[in-house]
Amino acid sequence: MSPGPAQLPLGVSIRDDATFDNYLAHGNASLVETLRRQLDADGEPLLFLWGGEDVGRSHLLQAACHEASSRDRRSLYLPLAELWHFPPHILEGLEQLDLVAIDDLERVLGRRRWEESLFHCFNRLREAGTRLVISADASPRQLAFQLPDLASRMSWGMTFHVQRLDDEGRAQALKLRAGVRGMQLPDDVARYILHRGPRRLSALFDVLETLDSASLSAQRKLTIPFVKQALGW
Repeated sequence: MSPGPAQLPLGVSIRDDATFDNYLAHGNASLVETLRRQLDADGEPLLFLWGGEDVGRSHLLQAACHEASSRDRRSLYLPLAELWHFPPHILEGLEQLDLVAIDDLERVLGRRRWEESLFHCFNRLREAGTRLVISADASPRQLAFQLPDLASRMSWGMTFHVQRLDDEGRAQALKLRAGVRGMQLPDDVARYILHRGPRRLSALFDVLETLDSASLSAQRKLTIPFVKQALGW
């Protein structure tokens, strides 16, 4: 049985649907392939992902943890946007894992103890051969590090700028996510949801969840009239 991602007693979990198969790699194919291969013998020790909001950075880090689990490797997802108020000793002992995924690095920068702990954690992981994937809202050169040695370490690996989907890509992402749910989303309905719905892709996925429940309840296919009725648009 796969060991699954390791858990901290902090109420942190990863989404079951945050997988590579459920991610449209439009414009990010090389990044996804490199993430998939990170646990190979010749995989990259450090990957740094950066980009703005709603480009899927958290999804990719969680997908890397699911990939590790499928390969009977132990991993841990650390969303610093949720954990920044904890003392940084939560980083201790991570070198026992195969993969560590640290999300939203920018949330703890400027805090000396956190930066020092990250620096020492990085060195322990590298010595142990543990793979590390990090995400932030800016590239390593643009982030406001206080500790120069930590800034230097973050530039040691491969850096990827996660590309935002255009409208065509957003429509494809909606259709992909609908298909995973067993829903048939016609092109005209996808375009209508994009035109009428929220801009954030994550919010659009929430719309799909609502439509999934409504269509199952009403035993209706997804059409524009049904979407209007179900969502009150």
